[in-house]
Amino acid sequence: MNGFPYTLFYIRMVKVILHNLILIGGTIMSDRNKGILLLLISAFGFSMMAALVKLSGDVPTVQKTLFRNLVSAVIAFGFVMYNKERLFGKKENQKLLLSRSALGTIGMVLFFYAIDNLVLSDADMLNKLSPFLLIIFSAIFLKERARLYQIVSIIIAFIGTLFIIKPAFSVEFIPYLAGVFSAVFAAGAYTLLRVLGDKEKFYTIVFYFSFFTTVSLLPFTIAFYEPMSLKQWIYLLSAGGFATLGQFGLTIAYKFAPAREISIFFYSTVVYSALISIFLFGQVPDWLSILGYVTIFGASFYMFLKNNQNAKAQHSKA
Repeated sequence: MNGFPYTLFYIRMVKVILHNLILIGGTIMSDRNKGILLLLISAFGFSMMAALVKLSGDVPTVQKTLFRNLVSAVIAFGFVMYNKERLFGKKENQKLLLSRSALGTIGMVLFFYAIDNLVLSDADMLNKLSPFLLIIFSAIFLKERARLYQIVSIIIAFIGTLFIIKPAFSVEFIPYLAGVFSAVFAAGAYTLLRVLGDKEKFYTIVFYFSFFTTVSLLPFTIAFYEPMSLKQWIYLLSAGGFATLGQFGLTIAYKFAPAREISIFFYSTVVYSALISIFLFGQVPDWLSILGYVTIFGASFYMFLKNNQNAKAQHSKA
């Protein structure tokens, strides 16, 4: 009960950030610009989450993941209750919600493992392959035709990934592989998020995911639990708070605009993470990694420009 006032305060704070900010300019702000603003806010939240997870030190990955999602579950629970919505969504959406949560949980565990074992900005950029993989999954499962320039962008992004990984097929290769697969599972989760669309409220989706992750990882956390200092508790609980901000922002952003139109702005996390890596951890990415960042960002920027060009052409025809 002592934490209830804090939860209410956080709910009000997040509602101000995620609701009032997107209304800046009133009707002047388009849905696309609202999505962009929310992605920038989301990127900041996730960057802070990653930094705090890394700061928490030598704690088992599943334990870190559980505490991150436990906080999100509590805050999302408050949102659901406040808005008098269903905690676990509608009956007809259970398969989608369950699948999205399972994919997201695996992706998060892999991402946290990569964060613990790589330069922070390397782990973050590998995870940012998900928008490119989202195009592939959307083409396969949602029957959205992939254009030639999108295919070219995916190939360029893959080349950039090789610069970051510098594959040597040794034990050191495993964290990089975890980073790549974290993007694969994240893309699968985002694909299902697209299918869910407006079928469920964003806070219901976040609660379902956070609750699923907490329950599924609890047995592993109990089995491999490591006692934590007060500082580690603060780091992980704070990581959960920032992750909730990031998750809410991301979930709402893709309701305002398709991922192909706004996903490039989520790459701002790499800038945040690179600065954090240098100033907080003293980890400077090598020149090959930086080349990889530039290559992947360049591919995303090229795809962004082409998407805008196509959208303008379609608008002029209409």
